[in-house]
Amino acid sequence: MGDVVLGIETSCDETAVAVVERASVVRSSVVSSQIEQHARFGGVVPEIAGRAHVQELVPVLAEALATAGVEGPDVEVVAATTGPGLVGSLLVGVSAAKALSLVWGVPFVSVNHLEAHLYASFLEEPDLELPLVVLLVSGGHTMLVLMEDHGRYRLLGSTLDDAAGEAFDKVARYLGLGYPGGPAIDALATGGDGSAFDYPRSMVQENPDTLPDDRRYAFSFSGLKTAVVNHVRHDPDSPTADVAASFQEAVVDALVTKARWAVEATGARGACLGGGVAANSLLRERFLDMCIGTGVRAFLPSRSMCTDNAAMVAAAGWWRFQSDGPSPLDTGADPNQGLPLLS
Repeated sequence: MGDVVLGIETSCDETAVAVVERASVVRSSVVSSQIEQHARFGGVVPEIAGRAHVQELVPVLAEALATAGVEGPDVEVVAATTGPGLVGSLLVGVSAAKALSLVWGVPFVSVNHLEAHLYASFLEEPDLELPLVVLLVSGGHTMLVLMEDHGRYRLLGSTLDDAAGEAFDKVARYLGLGYPGGPAIDALATGGDGSAFDYPRSMVQENPDTLPDDRRYAFSFSGLKTAVVNHVRHDPDSPTADVAASFQEAVVDALVTKARWAVEATGARGACLGGGVAANSLLRERFLDMCIGTGVRAFLPSRSMCTDNAAMVAAAGWWRFQSDGPSPLDTGADPNQGLPLLS
């Protein structure tokens, strides 16, 4: 019971619906992106995002059901992201999921967006061995999570200021590269020299034991962003490709170094990437090298599973339904919802 899950994701600027069986077989995954609508503003505009979800959700839902070859009565669980995210956007998906749950007479399951990213890897590699260290890197979050078992997580560290994806967007905007910044910097950096400029790596040193416990796995990218801006301001003739490559090198160095420390300290059997920044070419390359060097299994989800999608929501929803059962229908959207952690 509960094997066929319909997932709905509307936490930010992607309207997504998917049908997944037993958290491993993706029968459909449809995503409608709003990038073009937000690009001219240099970032996501919450009001525009919410209205776009209202317009796009029904056709995306219809396409996902048709592609999967299922109808309402075939769906056994409806799962939706309830947080974190933009509250107006979240409400569209949550309201639709509850309505479908009532109409079809099936359970509704609330899904945490961050937890969903942890399950993206399992969609493509269901036999991943636990415990796993997951480096979750997106526009709004940067964190290292130890996944001890399904539904059992320990937060090792997170960003103290800007998330990595946020730093990419801000630096790209200053360099005039447009939005979204991550793919723009990734593309430009391929023609640049990552060693041209020595930008700072906050809280990254040879011996992690010299750092306080609450800083060992923490990240900070605000100072790096400021260093890039100040450098370009004082030396505007610096080759933009070299600036982009050096900035990207600094971000990836910090991310991979902390991930390596976590793998070595926890004895994890493997390590995974998750979140939109996990699509970055240099990060994927260096993360794989790190895993090979430490002797653990690496898994890099496909780029389509790195960005926000409903397949990962359906997968996380299946696991949550197995452990906790259905969520109350009065469950609301929570824009500040945190990852459910072990106490």
